[in-house]
Amino acid sequence: MSDDFRNSSLNELDALVIGGGIAGLESALNLAHMGFHVMIVEKDLSIGGRMIHLSKVFPTLDCSACITTPKVSETARHPNIEILNHSEVKHISRDENGSYRAVIEQRPRYVIDSLCTGCQDCEEACPVVVKDEYQYNLVGRKAAYIPFSIASPRIAAIDLDNCILCGACEKACGPGAIDFTQETRITEITVNSIIVATGFKLFDPDRITRYGGGKLKNVVTAMQMERQLVPTRPFNTVLRPGDGKVPDKIAYVLCAGSRDATVGNPICSQICCMYSIKQAQLILGAVPMADVTIYFLHVRAFGKGFDEFYQQAKMMDVQFIKGKIGRIKELENGDLMLRYEDIASGQVKETQHDMVVLSVGILPNMGIEKLFGDEKFKLDPFNFYNQPNEMTDPFKSNLPGVFIAGTSTGPMDIPDSILSAGAAAAQAAKYMKQHQASISHQATTPL
Repeated sequence: MSDDFRNSSLNELDALVIGGGIAGLESALNLAHMGFHVMIVEKDLSIGGRMIHLSKVFPTLDCSACITTPKVSETARHPNIEILNHSEVKHISRDENGSYRAVIEQRPRYVIDSLCTGCQDCEEACPVVVKDEYQYNLVGRKAAYIPFSIASPRIAAIDLDNCILCGACEKACGPGAIDFTQETRITEITVNSIIVATGFKLFDPDRITRYGGGKLKNVVTAMQMERQLVPTRPFNTVLRPGDGKVPDKIAYVLCAGSRDATVGNPICSQICCMYSIKQAQLILGAVPMADVTIYFLHVRAFGKGFDEFYQQAKMMDVQFIKGKIGRIKELENGDLMLRYEDIASGQVKETQHDMVVLSVGILPNMGIEKLFGDEKFKLDPFNFYNQPNEMTDPFKSNLPGVFIAGTSTGPMDIPDSILSAGAAAAQAAKYMKQHQASISHQATTPL
């Protein structure tokens, strides 16, 4: 072992789940309930993934956090599950018995987990304010902070990249949990199976310059709008970020970064139509006098109850215009002028809105394929993780004992992600039992 791994420890577990989102949690819980010992490695400070940050789910409008939080709590307390937050898998290799050895880097919080009470006194004392990535940069946070109110674990962290080392957090912390001497830890584990549940990335709207994402103050992404609709929202109502005005006319632009080969994402992201329709309905509940218009090429309401949900939005006076947006221009008062082709009439038209929401698509969250060294962990033509036998072994990868779940395989909604996670766990359990039987047989077979 190299000098880089001198502070490592070796643990033997049954399975490694990479990713602590809804698919990773479901996979880990399924395996743990079957008696397997599982480790979840999550790069964020909290498990829960993106689902825990959503308002409601479509088409039932059930509370998203109400669904996720019990699963997060059950995972955190399960005796067969170990969780490494703020950590990343750095290398994976396979030994002669077919087991996998994973090297995991755990970054420091600079807070002692066992002492932190989650009181947020350090956060109140910290003088540094930076953009809050958990609120998608709509507001600020401190350099000493708890990621969000229902984070698991509810333990503070110090953002050392922005910390000015003033010592205010140390003085404010009653239990003395702040520890700037913490260093990166390297853990090495051996497992019989791996489930990759790394989720997805959101498309960067800055890549479509004609939409003005990142430049026009009142053009926001769908996730920024989502955060304005949740119970833990940064404001008391929906506000446009440019001037804090409650918007009267809101436009949604569908397929912003999906079904567009010119920006490298030619496939449909599957969820954008329905989350936009969901948000439109929630906006009408939060701002009853607002006008909401959705500009679309095709509405793909393909799931159970989806078309009824679409028709319900129409009955709520959400306007649907079949048209392709050519340009978004900012006016002096911060309003936005949309120039688009009205496909029904064949005419080019312009309409003014207070605020524009870009319904951005999803992209593969790549990187795991590079960790297997000489073994090739294959991708599909769209850079999601490849399913060699999609009909017979849908969540089995090309490597033995490595399975894939959730949106790491391609775009899908939450119920499909949970379904895929359960299937991946079942396949992993079957593989581990066969693998263990094979090792036992080899050990008892005379040479």
